Formats: sequence, C-alpha cells, structure tokens
Amino acid sequence: MERRDKVNYYLDLAEMVSQRSTCLRKHYGAVIVNNDEVISTGYVGAPRGRKNCSDIGRCIREELHVPRGERYELCRSVHAEANALISASRERMIGASLYLTGVDARTGGYVEKSSCCSMCKRMVINAGIEHVYIRDTKNEYRKVDVEDWIREDESLEGKFGY
Repeated sequence: MERRDKVNYYLDLAEMVSQRSTCLRKHYGAVIVNNDEVISTGYVGAPRGRKNCSDIGRCIREELHVPRGERYELCRSVHAEANALISASRERMIGASLYLTGVDARTGGYVEKSSCCSMCKRMVINAGIEHVYIRDTKNEYRKVDVEDWIREDESLEGKFGY
C-alpha cells in the first residue's frame, strides 16, 4: 500500500470532520494545520444552542429556491471554515494552511468547484492563513495562495466566486 501524501491526508481529515455537518445540502469539513500540527477543525452547523437544519428537517434557503452562493444570511448554519477559525488563536494560524472538503449530502460525491464564500475568504485573510487546499476528487485538489485573494479583491470587481 502506497503512503498517502500529506495534503490528501489532511483533506481526508477534513472529510472525516465533514461527517459531523448538519446541513441538509452540503457537508463541509475544515482543518487548520500549522507546522504539521492540527490547530483546529470545523464543520457546517447551526450556532451552539440553536437547532440544526437536520434537527428541524428543513432548509429555508432550499424552500425559497435560493441559488448556491447567494443569500447566506438566510442560512441557519455557520460555515466549516468559520467554525475552524473561531476555535483557534490567530497567533497559531499565522502562516498556517486550511484544508477544505465538501461532500454533497444527497449524492455522497464531492462538491464540484468548491470554494470559500466571500465572507469566509475575508476571515481566512484576517486570520493569517497562508494557503487553502480544496478537495476536488479523492486524490486531486487545488492549492490557493491567500495572497491571491488579497490581490484580486472580488468585492471591487463584482465577482464573488461561490
């Protein structure tokens, strides 16, 4: 058996974390790693103390036919990246990498063209994260240099890249 490369190892951890997600549509898991040490993990779910979509059996955005990438204020959940970021100190995140895996809750397949939303991008920038790795398939991923998100300011261009 061939040894798993390190990036896919951390993306596998993010996929495992995604199994705790409570969204009815997409299960995301995020893992923050610095110097080969896992700093924090996060998955999609309602804020502590509130009922999850999986508990109430409904998705308000779906009921309103809101397209992917729009009207996140209607969502009950906190994104995986945000949950991972708020569970770690900024000092430990400076120069770290974030690993993100998204799984479609209905099909079990990986979310196509997965990316951080514009709000999560801003939080990742402010946290001091250096790279984001996003899983495309079981063995393929994209590496994003967060510096690109700073340089290519989508809020000025009207491009939001959901």
